[in-house]
Amino acid sequence: MEQTQAPGTRTLEREGWGTSEQSEPSMSIADHALIGDLQTAGLVARDGSINFMCLPSFDSDACFAALLGTPEHGRWKIAPTGRVLGVTRRYRGRTMILETDFETKDGVVRLIDFMPIREGAPYVIRIIEGIRGSVPMRFDLRPRFANGLTVPRVRRSDGSEAAIAGPDALYLRGGSGPGAPTYQHEVTISKGQRLSYVLAWARPYHDPPPPIDAEEALRDTETFWEQWASQIRAPKGHEELVVRSLLTLKACTYRPSGAIVAAPTFGLPETPGGERNWDYRFCWVRDSVLTLHAFIRAGLLEEARAFGGWLAEAIGGAPEQLQIMYGIRGERRLTEVVLDWLPGYQGARPVRIGNGAYNQFQLDVLGEFAAVLYFYLQAGGKLTEQATVAMRENAVRVAKAWMHPDHGIWEMRGPKHHFTASKVSAWAAIDRWVRMIGEYKLPDDPAPWRKLRQEIFDEVCDKGFDRQRNTFTQYYGSKGVDASLLFIPLTGFLPASDPRVVGTVKAVEEELMPEGLVLRYRTEEGVDGLSGEEGVFLPCSFWLVDTYHLMGRQEEAEKLFEKVAGLRNDVGLLAEEYLPGAKVQIGNFPQAFTHLTLVNAAYILTSAEAGATSPIS
Repeated sequence: MEQTQAPGTRTLEREGWGTSEQSEPSMSIADHALIGDLQTAGLVARDGSINFMCLPSFDSDACFAALLGTPEHGRWKIAPTGRVLGVTRRYRGRTMILETDFETKDGVVRLIDFMPIREGAPYVIRIIEGIRGSVPMRFDLRPRFANGLTVPRVRRSDGSEAAIAGPDALYLRGGSGPGAPTYQHEVTISKGQRLSYVLAWARPYHDPPPPIDAEEALRDTETFWEQWASQIRAPKGHEELVVRSLLTLKACTYRPSGAIVAAPTFGLPETPGGERNWDYRFCWVRDSVLTLHAFIRAGLLEEARAFGGWLAEAIGGAPEQLQIMYGIRGERRLTEVVLDWLPGYQGARPVRIGNGAYNQFQLDVLGEFAAVLYFYLQAGGKLTEQATVAMRENAVRVAKAWMHPDHGIWEMRGPKHHFTASKVSAWAAIDRWVRMIGEYKLPDDPAPWRKLRQEIFDEVCDKGFDRQRNTFTQYYGSKGVDASLLFIPLTGFLPASDPRVVGTVKAVEEELMPEGLVLRYRTEEGVDGLSGEEGVFLPCSFWLVDTYHLMGRQEEAEKLFEKVAGLRNDVGLLAEEYLPGAKVQIGNFPQAFTHLTLVNAAYILTSAEAGATSPIS
């Protein structure tokens, strides 16, 4: 029996869209720029295509997922119909408003992309502006709900073109002419002409979001970002770098809770064509100490308080239940699922949502929790009874668990080990509690805690150190090194001048620095239980910058900083990893961890005295 459809509706499959787009050159990860509204974000490619966006929130299903497949998995492209001779793009001032200029034989046209700061429904606004001549443009909007799986049905609705499937509805308004714009059409833009399109999301059982004025929204959005950026106290010599990174971090913030996602994407691979493809749309506790450092150094106290509040609420009243990561609202269950209909970025499969590492035991998180709370207090935060109880219970948990193996800082999917950096973090947790007892005259006997701190210290120096090679090792009994060993001087476990630290840094330089950038560890050791190699992990290179600074190797620190920062794309964004051989960024994008370590390194490099203080102590 032939299927019928309601009058006035159609499916996007019946629009006559061909498959010629399959031959379009694919956009690399670093070809994208970020736009966002402080509740979700989208990636816009140099060719004018929004290739990834989740609506209505960071952790919602994607309605554009072409980055993980083909145009048929959802995208919104606006670009010249003819050959493009050149593309230049930039963010407007200190904002997240993206401007892309296309040059063709017929003239120059500008595409302005942004999302108004969310007050109700989410909106995506795209404005085409004629700069020179008359340029024919092609408009191609193909939403695919449920992470690229579901083809919506399209109908006219109150002056808009609505795409609806399941719990999602998109409403398109604007364009030229009296009616609603179609999802695929062509238009010619002449010098001085401006044409606006507004896409809004809602539940199909709710009223469509009200129309908004695109030009007014543009002005309001520009004002918001410029005013926010004006608060930043940037370090001299690195102002542009730091401000752009902090703007990126702000755009990765889920404003209702204060949480910051590790990245607004999922499934972008750490190994070309491999299986190291994770969902990063969550919040890691280990990032929290870096986040607070960055915000407080930059004078962004409201953001620091908001993030600290999210962390406290996510943990709740039972610190012994501390997880390594949480959802943007504090969710604890982040079940991992494979999306088998997505072919993956350049064939990298499986594509996963959720993150199965959420229930791993990672000893280092206990140290990071203690470090962030101690730093918050040192920066002027109020010592509450709840904070005191949390710190002591955290120390008690460390006392019970520090001698057990764990999955380590890198969330290894292989067997547990006694990772050296995890033990150093356990030491840091006890060290911060000992400091608090003394500095705040807390009613607890510091003697047994000092004894435990020394016990952990002695074991790490005995079992985690290779005397023949004069280096600490990735885990007890191993021969390999790990970039997380840089935590040894960064946490104050040993001074950077200690011969054992000097030897460890030398081993990192010799074994983990292909082309002068730092790997996390050697994947061929098989310790992580996964196949394939990965790129250099950019935050680790910034850790080495910090370590060089502590060692007094200032010239090398500045040189490495400039090298890593120089890998940013044309709009100042960095992924989590980089492939030196192919000279491409790889992994989820943009990566908050990378930008956090960049910001902190920039402040550290410009501090008054090289080697004066540990960056995260």
